[in-house]
Amino acid sequence: MNAPEPKPVQLHPRTHQSELAARLRQSVEGEVLFDSASRGRYSTDASVYQIEPVGVLVPKTAADVEAAIQLCNELRVPILPRGAGTSQCGQTVGAALVIDNSKYLNRLIHFDRNAMTVTVEPGMVLDHLNAWLKPHGLWFPVDVSTAAQCTLGGMAGNNSCGSRSLHYGNMVHNVIGIEAWLSDGSCMHFGPMQDMLPASTLRARGLVDTIAAIALREQEEIAARYPKVMRRVGGYNLDIFHPQSERPYTSDGSVNLAHLLVGSEGTLAYFKQITLRLAPLPTAKTLGIVNFSDFSKAMDSAQHIVKLKPVAVELVDRTMIELARSNPAFRSTIEKALIGSPDAILLVEFAGADRSEQLHKLKQLGDLMGDLGMPGSVVDMTDEKEQKELWEVRKAGLNIMMSLKGDGKPVSFIEDCAVPLEHLAEYTSRLTEVFARHNTRGTWYAHASVGTLHVRPILDMRRDGSEKMRAIAEEAAAMVQQYKGAFSGEHGDGLVRSEWVDWQFGGRMMQAFREIKDAFDPPGLMNPGKIVRATRMDDASLYRYKPAYREIPLQTGLDWSAWNVQSDHVTEEISAPGTGGDATGGFAKAIEMCNNNGHCRKFDSGTMCPSYRVTKDEKHLTRGRANTLRLAVSGQLGPDAITSEELFETMDLCVGCKGCKRECPTGVDMARMKTEFLFQYRKHHGLRLKDKLIAYLPRYAPFAARFPAFFNLRDKLPGAAFLSEKLIGFSARRTLPEWRSDSFRDSETGEPPIAPDAPEVVLFADTFNHYFEPDNARAALRVLNAAGYRVHIAQAADGKRPLCCGRTFLATGLIDQAKQEARRTIDALLPFVQRGIPVVGLEPSCLLTMRDEFLAYGFGEEARQLSQQAMLLEEFLARESKAGKLKLRLQPIAHKTALLHGHCHQKAFDAVRPIQTVLALIPDLQVKVIESSCCGMAGSFGYEAKHYDASLAMAELALLPALRDAAPDALIIADGTSCRHQIADGASRMAVHVAKVLEAALAQDPAHESRPVS
Repeated sequence: MNAPEPKPVQLHPRTHQSELAARLRQSVEGEVLFDSASRGRYSTDASVYQIEPVGVLVPKTAADVEAAIQLCNELRVPILPRGAGTSQCGQTVGAALVIDNSKYLNRLIHFDRNAMTVTVEPGMVLDHLNAWLKPHGLWFPVDVSTAAQCTLGGMAGNNSCGSRSLHYGNMVHNVIGIEAWLSDGSCMHFGPMQDMLPASTLRARGLVDTIAAIALREQEEIAARYPKVMRRVGGYNLDIFHPQSERPYTSDGSVNLAHLLVGSEGTLAYFKQITLRLAPLPTAKTLGIVNFSDFSKAMDSAQHIVKLKPVAVELVDRTMIELARSNPAFRSTIEKALIGSPDAILLVEFAGADRSEQLHKLKQLGDLMGDLGMPGSVVDMTDEKEQKELWEVRKAGLNIMMSLKGDGKPVSFIEDCAVPLEHLAEYTSRLTEVFARHNTRGTWYAHASVGTLHVRPILDMRRDGSEKMRAIAEEAAAMVQQYKGAFSGEHGDGLVRSEWVDWQFGGRMMQAFREIKDAFDPPGLMNPGKIVRATRMDDASLYRYKPAYREIPLQTGLDWSAWNVQSDHVTEEISAPGTGGDATGGFAKAIEMCNNNGHCRKFDSGTMCPSYRVTKDEKHLTRGRANTLRLAVSGQLGPDAITSEELFETMDLCVGCKGCKRECPTGVDMARMKTEFLFQYRKHHGLRLKDKLIAYLPRYAPFAARFPAFFNLRDKLPGAAFLSEKLIGFSARRTLPEWRSDSFRDSETGEPPIAPDAPEVVLFADTFNHYFEPDNARAALRVLNAAGYRVHIAQAADGKRPLCCGRTFLATGLIDQAKQEARRTIDALLPFVQRGIPVVGLEPSCLLTMRDEFLAYGFGEEARQLSQQAMLLEEFLARESKAGKLKLRLQPIAHKTALLHGHCHQKAFDAVRPIQTVLALIPDLQVKVIESSCCGMAGSFGYEAKHYDASLAMAELALLPALRDAAPDALIIADGTSCRHQIADGASRMAVHVAKVLEAALAQDPAHESRPVS
């Protein structure tokens, strides 16, 4: 008979909130965040749950953590360690003091090349560790798909697995030791038990003896209740004393108590340092892609394929295949892997030191499939680059699926069920029938090698999703029990699966788990409610979208109606003529596209998110902004939060780079959301003088251009820059763009081609290239003329002033004025567009506004037509070249090498490659793309005094160091006006527009000498 469960110690999560905050500020160096917005940002992870924490601590030192634990122990406030906050099960949310390790506690402490071990702090990111290890020929092989964001402390807490666990094992198989704090603030080292006992304290010895006694007592129950599959990460790893799976925890059969902590989700101890076992980097990899005409055959074949000892066997089903085919970024890659139109494919990887051996195994795979009745079903992929690209498609599949618009979302709660491979085909078939009975569906992907196939049923958690979630979970659990599998096979227990630990392990083992918890953490402070003494998975009071969740009615400036459509694919952002506003909550739905996957926590690649990269603050992260906006529009931060100064500060460092629009897995466009927020904010707070000068630049530009000497005085007259900073807010450390007396004229059409039937093109000269850098517009005109095009200069119908895209108005939240400029532009260009004549522009942020924001103004089909014909100069020339229509003779220029910096909006719209294409037409010019995030100028952002330091810090991440390392005679190319200014200020280098490079390369005559670009 089980002993009665002791009454839990009474905790006080909120009673001492203000006292805890005050005492933390006195005793720690780190950041103490107890305001409502900060607590709101840390109330969610990538699960369906939301629980407001007591407060947040971002510790700078280990001493900060120790002090916080001691204070929480004294005040009986729960403690919750957090890394990237990307848990899918709710491990990292709770009514506790959340301690964020990721900003500061991320150092590599010790490395032993000979022993192939490394010791790290819990906040270190997996990809950062592997980048550091690569020159040593080593890596940490638990390669989860979130490697760019996830922290090693979080991985150890969850017992993460990864695609190659078949070969390398789970996290628990690769952890050697853990140094951790207990809830009383004492610190212990956990490792091999025989090493712990001789040097242990009285507290440590008592803990070890207690755990060993429980394991001995429950030996038979462990053998009866623990799943035998390797992918079992639920509960506590008490089977380290009596291993049950086919993969032992240690090579010599000894007991390592660090393995008990792995997968404990912060409920037993707080990790201080983790020692990891490393592996040699494989020098040879091959990939076989097995194509199946029937999904069930793929599932049935996995059990035979693993006998060849591959490193990984990963599934991609038909839905994922078609999603990849429909995405231009993935289409060519996925089609290389396909034979016809398969129902599913398995990615089978072999890896090691001997390439000939891997090629032999690839041949064995083909032979095996022939024996199984599927000859010719394998596509061999031996090129390393192609393999890497295909693995990226596999990783991106879920992200595409997560971009569904509307209230129905793929929900994670049974995706970790693991069953023995011999039952995989039957299990997937039966579960598909379960989905159909509940009027939903799921998409299968991931780890066929170990019987863990991720599937997320699409549920509407605002309405009937909760009931369906429980019903589906109960039916899935019954099948898992029948097949002797594991309900939790990869992502842990958390809030969504802890309830099922009792079901999986039974009453006796649950009592043992509670005893373990109480031995480690007598007051129950460590992440309560997870694994033991858990809440129900469908406790609606814990949901992010609780039954009472409502958005505040909001009349928006932009049209967000596209987000109210439930679809398998991202819908076209176009609305009917004259529509606008947000009567049906589309703005809120767009914000809710952020599911907290944390992909924006990137440091080493892509554009997103530059402000987070320089601050490492959750507040200045795309996810942090989206969460704050969601809390504001739903009234959780107060009735006027949408126009509050607090929200303004949250949005302030968003530079509008649109990196998130392209790189966020769910397509969150924070730049557009910031525009909408500023629209709401300006209605209540108005504009400052600086904002007016920025916004109305296109309207006063014709006047200013008549008196350039006067308007340039700010940077000529001593003290004027200082005054402008004090009175207006423009940084005295920046020079402003210089007005030109020879501004570009609408009447400039160049020399028209002789042929009367020459193809036509419209050149859109934006405000910046009209008045500040007219040489770019003239260069583009000459290039287009030289290529044989009859060039029309875009002119406003009213003839009052040049056309403008309205970007400066958008930057300050004046959407109505931006719409006026857009209307003028559409009216002027539509006659050309309707004749099929392309509209070509020079400034990325201006031209691409026609392809983006113009579609959110309610201008309907006219905006769509223009968006399809509007392109940057290099995009147009690259298109013509690909079609064999480009008649442009180019000769070498004086420069032999060039560095290319892509504007953020070019990156967001995949418009950097066309620049490379057209530059490749210049003989003998070697072009290298600078792998950088935002340059930091972002229109007016970098000119503002309050943003100057952040602006330069963004540039220093990659751009400026690359320019300083460049050869003195290297040509620097940047299409963005603000990018060129940042390069001049930060690196003292001159950058030029691609139009001027092409102009310098125009063929003159046989005696043409290479000309420098000026």
